[in-house]
Amino acid sequence: MTVPNLVEVASLIGDESRAAMLLCLLGGKALPASELARAAHVTPQTASSHLAKMVAGGLLVHESYGRHRYYRLASIEVGLALEALNAVASPKPIRSLRESEESRALRFARTCYDHLAGEVGVALTDKMGELGLVRSQGRDFVVTLNGTQWFREFGIDVEDLGRSRRHFARQCLDWSERRHHMAGALGAALTNRLIELKWVERVPVGRAVRITPSGLMGFKGELGIRFSISGR
Repeated sequence: MTVPNLVEVASLIGDESRAAMLLCLLGGKALPASELARAAHVTPQTASSHLAKMVAGGLLVHESYGRHRYYRLASIEVGLALEALNAVASPKPIRSLRESEESRALRFARTCYDHLAGEVGVALTDKMGELGLVRSQGRDFVVTLNGTQWFREFGIDVEDLGRSRRHFARQCLDWSERRHHMAGALGAALTNRLIELKWVERVPVGRAVRITPSGLMGFKGELGIRFSISGR
């Protein structure tokens, strides 16, 4: 029986520059090495060395497009592990107005790998539970009969998602809210649908998302959720 090499993974994540790169990739997008180098405040050569170690350690994968190499998290499990570490880590001090604004935007709404997190993600998950669309079962969420109909009318085929190999609806501990939001295939499908409806939109840089005016009305009309700010 083999034992996971926790020390190796911890040493990879435990470097400040590598941690900064991993957090940039936590939004689920593939990013070029140059952008990750800027995020970590290191030279391209240093970034290349860090990235190679994380690829070898199974945290990242990369794809080449022309002369550029793009990196992303190797799996959803890496994203969940990073989110869990964020939940137990002490907060870093904020030293500028820009950092304060970025922190506020992330806490309000962000992507956690490919699903919605932050105040908005937790509020959405809580409301679906209150309305009896989903219920907790162990470390997962299960969809009720009423929920199956609601998701279908909202444009999501729950039965089709259930046939995929991916975990269906996992409880993911939100580091900023200290409560669970929805991960897994259903969480990703719901986030994609919100983007398709233009209720939420990604910001150009980073993993924060913001609610659009249509989203403010949609969340209120469809689910009775009122947000006081739009994350702008």
